[in-house]
Amino acid sequence: MAVPKRRTSKTKKRMRRGGKKLTTPNVHFDSTIGEYRVSHHVSPKGFYKGQQVVTPASDANDNN
Repeated sequence: MAVPKRRTSKTKKRMRRGGKKLTTPNVHFDSTIGEYRVSHHVSPKGFYKGQQVVTPASDANDNN
C-alpha cells in the first residue's frame, strides 16, 4: 500500500486547493441599449461597441 513519506504541509495543501473557486463574469453597463451585458460579447439586441453588428432573431422574424 502506498504511504506518503512526508506529511503534506498546510501551505502545499492550500495551494493545491486554491484554484477551485467560482468566478463572476465581467458585466458592465452598455449605454447603447441601456442594459448590463457581459464584456467582449454581443448584446442580446445585436450591439457591440455601440454599433449594430447582428440583427436579432426576433426582429428578423417580425419583418417577414
